[in-house]
Amino acid sequence: PWEGPVPVEQVVRAGQRLLDLGCDQLSLGDTIGVATAGHVERLIAAFDEAGVAPGRLAVHFHDTYGQALANTLAALRCGVSTVDSSAGGLGGCPYAESATGNLATEDLLWMLEGLGIETGVDLDALVATSRWMAERLGRPSPSRVVRAIAG
Repeated sequence: PWEGPVPVEQVVRAGQRLLDLGCDQLSLGDTIGVATAGHVERLIAAFDEAGVAPGRLAVHFHDTYGQALANTLAALRCGVSTVDSSAGGLGGCPYAESATGNLATEDLLWMLEGLGIETGVDLDALVATSRWMAERLGRPSPSRVVRAIAG
């Protein structure tokens, strides 16, 4: 939303069009990381009111303002069950220089496990891999869970 806030209705219309063209699932991306939990709830509710069930939606959050995990929790509570994340929170956006990394998979797993949701992912192995990647990149992992477990 480089031009400013995008009206929810505009997002719903564009998303519905993609689904009408044959998309099985629509991923709502906050590529520059400016969303808040309230915005996420309003957007998913608007899709639901338009006849698009939360099960047809996925979410992709960047953590520019530290809201990726809160936004994900809001989406989960609205019924979305597909979430993008990135090992160690790596990534960014090639066309939005101010965007920081993606939601860290380790942080997502920690939250999901705390909610009683089993993922089948070995958190310790993932943390070890993320530490390895961070060492190769020569910078610390942005994942809070990686930093906490790795010490």
